Amino acid sequence: MTASDDAVDRVNAEADARTEVAVATAGITREVIAFESANPRNYWQAITDPSGCPSVEITAQLYLPEGPRPLPIVAVVPGSLGIGPNHRAHARTLLEAGLAACILDPFGGREVESTVADQTQYSFAASAFDVLALVATLAARPEIDSQRIGALGHSRGGTAVTLAACRLFADPILGPHTGMAAVYAAYPWCGHQFAHPAIGATRYRAIIGELDEWCSVQQVQAQTHAMRLAGADATVAVVAGAHHSFDRLERVHRIDDAAVAVTAPTVLIDDQGRLVDPRTGVADPQTVDRDLFIAAYQGGHVTRGASIGGTDGQPELFRQDMLDFFMPLAEPSWDSPRRHGHHDE
Repeated sequence: MTASDDAVDRVNAEADARTEVAVATAGITREVIAFESANPRNYWQAITDPSGCPSVEITAQLYLPEGPRPLPIVAVVPGSLGIGPNHRAHARTLLEAGLAACILDPFGGREVESTVADQTQYSFAASAFDVLALVATLAARPEIDSQRIGALGHSRGGTAVTLAACRLFADPILGPHTGMAAVYAAYPWCGHQFAHPAIGATRYRAIIGELDEWCSVQQVQAQTHAMRLAGADATVAVVAGAHHSFDRLERVHRIDDAAVAVTAPTVLIDDQGRLVDPRTGVADPQTVDRDLFIAAYQGGHVTRGASIGGTDGQPELFRQDMLDFFMPLAEPSWDSPRRHGHHDE
């Protein structure tokens, strides 16, 4: 471990400690909640038979600040490395702004430590299912305003909240007109996209660094533009000079075992949840994530190694942009998730 690594560890440990102090001293209540989610094989199974998908128990850390009830809340959904100090720091930021926060743990119940080297340990449909299962759990709690539930997703978590916002996925699981008021997708992988990505009244914002080596900037832009064409309040910000996970309080460094496929063709999802093979145009309900990742590997699109980290004020830029996006949820006069929005693009 280098001196720089030691410094990074100290910064992260201090961030965790500040969160603990904030919880202990600000009248915030913390609770670990468990709820039932599912492990669908693919989007088709999740959409056509949500109750028939294999179940899995997932946990989350729920933080409730003092203040009038019911509270607005933001679910924090981590990426391939699991829950880190940056997620706890964002929860603290939201709590200090008067919003409740809930940090999802998608790994523990599945006995997964990381998906960095293999994203197919469970499906991306399962990740999106987790988000909706958490939304349903939070909406049922008397302390939470079911009309003011937001989600902040990072990397694979950004993919999850993006897909969960799409009504073709959400309606069969939650029912029509039920879902998230606001979704902030941080550097989401958008290699899977619904051909018709309507998101109803949900406000959507994506943010990604122009130097991202894990996710395609162009795919994120295309996904956001398609949502906007479908009538959504959807925006995207591309941050100059930023790498993947630039909200993290650590130097930019390389993760050698990361498996990435930034140049692979976009895979569309049809209205029934079937993955459409981009090489043949065939939509097959039996196709799973691994099938198309193998095709990407065979096509020479998969590489190993990618960088993460933030520099030169990028973590603070992220924090402020994220907070600006979610603050309308905390307004006493809040009435509609379509009233507010950014206009970067």
